[in-house]
Order: sequence, then C-alpha cells, then structure tokens
Amino acid sequence: MNTQTTSPLLLSPFKLGDLPLKNRVVMAPLTRCRAGEARMPNTLMAEYYTQRASAGLIITEATVISTQANGWLNTPGIYSDEQGEAWKQVVTAVHARETPIFMQLWHCGRASHSSFQENHQLPVAPSAIKINGEGIYTPLGKQPYETPRALETAEISLVVEDYRQAAERAKMVGFDGVEIHAAGGYLIDTFLQTKTNHRTDSYGGPVENRYRFLKEIVEAIITVFPANRVGVRLSPDSVFNDMGSPSYREDFLYIAGQLNAYGLAYLHLVDNVAYGFLQELGTPMVIGEFRDVFAGVLVGNGGYTQEQAETALTSQVADLIAFGRDFISNPDLVERFTNNWPLNPPAEMGVWYSFEPEGYIDFPTYQESQAIS
Repeated sequence: MNTQTTSPLLLSPFKLGDLPLKNRVVMAPLTRCRAGEARMPNTLMAEYYTQRASAGLIITEATVISTQANGWLNTPGIYSDEQGEAWKQVVTAVHARETPIFMQLWHCGRASHSSFQENHQLPVAPSAIKINGEGIYTPLGKQPYETPRALETAEISLVVEDYRQAAERAKMVGFDGVEIHAAGGYLIDTFLQTKTNHRTDSYGGPVENRYRFLKEIVEAIITVFPANRVGVRLSPDSVFNDMGSPSYREDFLYIAGQLNAYGLAYLHLVDNVAYGFLQELGTPMVIGEFRDVFAGVLVGNGGYTQEQAETALTSQVADLIAFGRDFISNPDLVERFTNNWPLNPPAEMGVWYSFEPEGYIDFPTYQESQAIS
C-alpha cells in the first residue's frame, strides 16, 4: 500500500467470511445497459469489469432472473443457460485480476412495462399500485407507467424459485456469491413497504408478513450458496421509483434484525449520504443505526467521498464502502485513492445507458491522462 494514502483503512485487506478482499472498496452495482436485446453478457462488459478490478469486491449490475423480471432496455439476464455461459468471460477476466465478483439478482416488479413482458402481460407487484412518475423507457419508446397486476399467492413461490435457479446458474459459471436486490422500489422492496404492499394474505399487513417474500428468497438461495456468500441490499428511506413508507425506520430495523440470523456475507445499505431521502416522513436513516440489530458486515453506499468512507470505517459504523458513480468515470478508482490522485470529472448521465462503448470503457486512468497531457 502507498504510505502516502489518506485512506489506510479503506485500502487495507479485509476478510469477507472466507473470502479475502485486497481492500475495502466495493464496486457498487451499476446498471449500464450494454447487454443488447438478447440480454447477453459480452466482451465489452468483460473489459469494463476488468478495468475496475482493483476493487476489493465487484458487485455486478442488476441482472434479471426471468423474462417476467425484465424492465430496463439492454440489461443482462441470468435466466437461460446461454446467458450463464456468456457470463463466464466476465467472471474469468475478473478472477484473473484476483478479485472476487458477486452477481446482483433483480426483478423489476412494477417498475416494468407490458412491452417488456411475454404476451404483453402487465408487470407484477404485491399490489395493483402504479408508480407515480414521468414514465418508463421501453422497447416502444417512453411510455406512461402502468398499473401492475398483483401476484396471486400461489405465484409467489414460482418467483422464489426463479431466484433460486438464477443463483444456481451464477454459481455454475463461477461467481463467488450473489447479492439479492431488495432495494430501489423493485419487486422485493415493494413487498417490504406499506406504501406498495396492501395485500391481505400472508405476504401483507404486519412487517412480519411483508418480510416473508424476502425471507423465502434468502432461504432458497442459501440452499445454493452458503449464507456467507449471499448479500442483501436495502434502501430504507429512498424515494426512487416512488417509494417511501411512514414506518420505514422500525420496519427496516426489524428486517435487518431478521436477516442477522442467517450469517450472511453482508448487508448492503443505501444510506443516502448524498442523495434524496424521505424528508417529509422523518430523518434519514444512517448506517450506524443497523449496528444494534445486524452483527455481520455492513456495506455503506450512497455517494460517499473518499474521506467520508475512511471516517465511516474508522468509526466502525461500516466495514466496507461501495462506490458507484465514481467507478463509472474512474476505472482506476482504487489507484487514485491510494496515490491521492484527483478524480476524473463525473460522467454525463447520458452515457450511463447509451448502449455504446463510448462512455463505458473509454474513461482514462490517471496515468493515461497524464501521458496525454
């Protein structure tokens, strides 16, 4: 390690269960939409992840677990053997850099549209409550959000099985673990929150019931991976995808407490250091609140600067810090932290989902930019 670094803890090795990490920097899951209409990982994606493999841990972009789960253009899938085989090139390339990689498993739920669905069926959700928002980008162009169809009780086990099968494919192609995407107003998050879950069966009502769907998914996946190779991502007070429930604090502390029993790899929290939170419902949650209920590894995420990350680790409110936007424009983010080099300017949002190599694999490292200048 460079002795000049201002982040000795952030750049120190860490043991994630039985998995050694070379530092505490995590590459956060970032939807980048380069998988094409077939949702097939490719050489471009392999290069993108390899460029950023100085991270201690990489979490892939959200990866859909079924055709029903689709809801973004050109995002990758893990619901066919062909997609699984295509992911091998990414895993192999990242492992060649001695970096572990987890796959994030995703179901868009109501944040989808009938044009993504087989036979143009409505997207599914816990309850028939649509997103109040500007609209969604679909294969037909930008469209208004639709009122989703509430899943029948008997269908829920089928979705759980989709998660299990996705985890099985991820394991078969060499992923070190998986992260369950239970944040961001997608399917699992909408089951967890009272704003979007108005069910009257065993998956609705009190928080114990609203948590049941996530519980069943966790228990299905740990039949595939050991629990210490499974993470869960939550966004307790995020407003993304029209979320936000008055009982967010007590609900998410309960959920984290329940997850504590499994000995998971980590709990990944979007704790809104920099982004919007539920101001009208109360104060934003901070990661330290979860220490009392979750004894395992806590991963902070939400616009941390290098300095904020070091402070969070030093004060022991977090064990690892995930960086998202900074990793888009700085493939050598860890090297920049190590040497106190300045960061590239933030990437324009237009390149995040441009479907092109530009704005994806062409951001210069610090040394490349110095050579150019």
